[in-house]
Amino acid sequence: MSKNNLPMRQGVGVIILNNQNKIFVGKRKDNPVDKWQMPQGGIDQGEDHLTAMKRELYEETSIKSIEVIKELEGYYEYMLPKNLVGVIWKGKFKGQRQKWFVTKFIGNEKEINLNTKNPEFIEWKWIIADELPNVIVNFKKEMYQKILFNIRKIIY
Repeated sequence: MSKNNLPMRQGVGVIILNNQNKIFVGKRKDNPVDKWQMPQGGIDQGEDHLTAMKRELYEETSIKSIEVIKELEGYYEYMLPKNLVGVIWKGKFKGQRQKWFVTKFIGNEKEINLNTKNPEFIEWKWIIADELPNVIVNFKKEMYQKILFNIRKIIY
């Protein structure tokens, strides 16, 4: 199968708001330059979107104390850059198609622990929503701009 014919990986993402409506982002372990992203990941066989989102969030951040505010309508997609197609996700996918959720963090920040079984982030912080497109890797920027557009009325 050529790289262009590879399917999209099915995934989920989560926008975590604190009580000031700032958004949680983590600095990826595999790309420790100044690029940050919101927690996201693939859907395991038999999982629904909500279950996958909660599992991914816990696996990446140890966070369990959230309230789901909204499931965003539709799906958001990004394509991998050519140099990563065939390399990550065991070479099986050309990009990712994701269902995103807006949540409110209702726990104590001591709950946030990036030292998980398979750590993905090395650092975390809260940022204002408008910073999202400026901190993400370039190939996800358009997707983040669409997400930001669709969450503005929730945040502001």
